[in-house]
Amino acid sequence: MNCLSLVPVILALAVAPACAKPPQAETTQEAPMAASLDFKAMKLTALDGSPMAASQLDGKAVLFVNVASRCGYTKQYEGLQALFEAKKDSGLVIVGVPSNQFGGQEPGSPKEIASFCKMNFGVTFPLLEKQDVNGSKRSDLYRKLIGSAQGGGSDVSWNFEKFLVDRNGSVVGRFKSGVTPESSELDAAINEALGA
Repeated sequence: MNCLSLVPVILALAVAPACAKPPQAETTQEAPMAASLDFKAMKLTALDGSPMAASQLDGKAVLFVNVASRCGYTKQYEGLQALFEAKKDSGLVIVGVPSNQFGGQEPGSPKEIASFCKMNFGVTFPLLEKQDVNGSKRSDLYRKLIGSAQGGGSDVSWNFEKFLVDRNGSVVGRFKSGVTPESSELDAAINEALGA
């Protein structure tokens, strides 16, 4: 056997370790982030453009809901308002987050959204500025919610998906759009987040 006949064997051995691991597939999921949200450090903006005070959320259980006024789930505003009224004195805050990413179902201006919510459902819980909940322009809030262990890293599927944050700022639940504000599943999770 001459030296030239060993070259393919030597090359195969030299390359083998690099080929042993299959390439990793690309993912669109968010990488897991810190275990809790720090509302004092976050800059949240209310629907009217003013800064949202951290004191509105700090030490409370918070239900974040991406909302829209032209969706089949829009009637959930009524249940969300009832839930807010029933549990706000126990420390629950519901925060509506308008998003126009699903079928263009929230095209309104901030003034139109506020008026629609107040006139049709008597909404008194806070609403944030309109924002992206998915994609490259996903808001910082939704990066944190989705990137949490409970958030699971996957995109929001549709309007009225819900993220529950406990009094310590930990995301403790994620609920699909079909889970209504009146559902026993959501009620039990809220009670646990409140420490009730």
